[in-house]
Amino acid sequence: MTYQQAIGHARQAIETQPAWGGIDAEAVARMRLQNRFRTGLDIARHTAAIMRRDMAAYDADPAAYTQSLGCWHGFIGQQKLIAIKKHFGSTKGRYLYLSGWMIAALRSEFGPLPDQSMHEKTSVPALIEELYTFLRQADARELSLLFRDLDKARAAGNDVEAQRVQQAIDNHETHVVPIIADIDAGFGNAEATYLLARKMIEAGACALQIENQVSDEKQCGHQDGKVTVPHEDFLQKIRAIRYAFLELGVEDGIIVARTDSLGAGLTKQIAYSREPGDLGDQYNAFLDCEEVTDLSTLRGDVVIERDGKLMRPKRLPSNLFQFREGTGADRCVLDCITSLQNGADLLWIETEKPHIEQIAGMVDRIRAVVPDAKLVYNNSPSFNWTLNFRQQVYDHWAGEGRDVASYDRARLMSADYDDTALAAEADERIRTFQKDASARAGIFHHLITLPTYHTAALSTDNLAREYFGEAGMLGYVKGVQRREIREGIACVKHQNMSGSDIGDDHKEYFAGEAALKAGGAHNTMNQFAA
Repeated sequence: MTYQQAIGHARQAIETQPAWGGIDAEAVARMRLQNRFRTGLDIARHTAAIMRRDMAAYDADPAAYTQSLGCWHGFIGQQKLIAIKKHFGSTKGRYLYLSGWMIAALRSEFGPLPDQSMHEKTSVPALIEELYTFLRQADARELSLLFRDLDKARAAGNDVEAQRVQQAIDNHETHVVPIIADIDAGFGNAEATYLLARKMIEAGACALQIENQVSDEKQCGHQDGKVTVPHEDFLQKIRAIRYAFLELGVEDGIIVARTDSLGAGLTKQIAYSREPGDLGDQYNAFLDCEEVTDLSTLRGDVVIERDGKLMRPKRLPSNLFQFREGTGADRCVLDCITSLQNGADLLWIETEKPHIEQIAGMVDRIRAVVPDAKLVYNNSPSFNWTLNFRQQVYDHWAGEGRDVASYDRARLMSADYDDTALAAEADERIRTFQKDASARAGIFHHLITLPTYHTAALSTDNLAREYFGEAGMLGYVKGVQRREIREGIACVKHQNMSGSDIGDDHKEYFAGEAALKAGGAHNTMNQFAA
């Protein structure tokens, strides 16, 4: 709807009510445009359509991959999108990621927790709602600035400028983008997964990521002790999420199926099998077993038949069963194919390092069965990117017969190597990793799970060192405020960012000339107008 059409619609409604003479149609139109999304379901449907278009674009051209950063607060997500629009002019292909790790560490009422699904499950939809509240406020703020520009152009009699601003209003791009939201292992059984999925979708999530770990044994994907579930158990949760999407009318909703099998060597249960070669039998075939030749050695053990022999799966004192070493990649491939064949839309393979050929080796096998398989990939801060890529270059050079005698592979993280040719090549590989991995390894979406956790810590450390040290107030002015002004950071006008000008607009709508507005001559934010 154009700006003029919105005014026309508002005027028609007002004219039917004689007592509404004090209501201005243009003000109503402005408020409606500033509140484009009425509910979280409006957002989920809108953003699901965006993701589906982006997935189709990637299928046509792997260079059209998408990206996101994990955000642990609505303000952080808002500033990220404002920055993207400022630097790139569009939010196309850029999403938000909601990390269960950051909710556990930063948003739990219990205080900081490890990533083991111990935080309140309600904190997940609460953060989704918070993120979209801040993104919608970014829309309202940006449109408010445009409305003010329009009023100035009209007051100056500048019709050309007024027309330009009105076109900018008509073509305004929302800050509301897709969120890929982490539901961990579902926080319980399939019913619990369904109930939480509903809340997350109602809050605005169009894409839910679920992993195949045992819910009550859940571990961070980059830590040890992970325990997976049989495929049938995981598929129940995938179906539960799909039912939640369909029940709420988000028919394009996206399910991201994550497998932790590459690093998970344990299972809590033996899968039920009806016949040889079925899904349960394939899962059990990965179990590490020993043949039973003496029945008297059995003491409450579980036994299975394999190739006509009675086999005892190796069980740990924790009562968990272990898989055979070296089967992780095979289990990942089976996990991924099975998930896609049963309703998942995207895959997530949690790896222990960012190695394109390792990922591609599994994706090639998956795509032999499901040709359009696509990945969401965690460009994780848990990886030492500098060390990993320097070692990859070292190994590549050594394989080519190049002289690497001046490098100590185990010490390549050292700053001693920062200015070397090896470090330069490693940095170039890091720079092009997302593009190269999307072209070679089927990665549709690249995300960093915890970047704003680390940036908040780093920037706070820098400020604390300067402000509480010899620099004093100059530590803030030089390191923060002066940079904000010169780099055009919107938050330098923090009153405007918090909604002060929007509030003034509303006061004028409601009270007219009697409005007591904050943005007058004595507002100190005017110091940042230059």
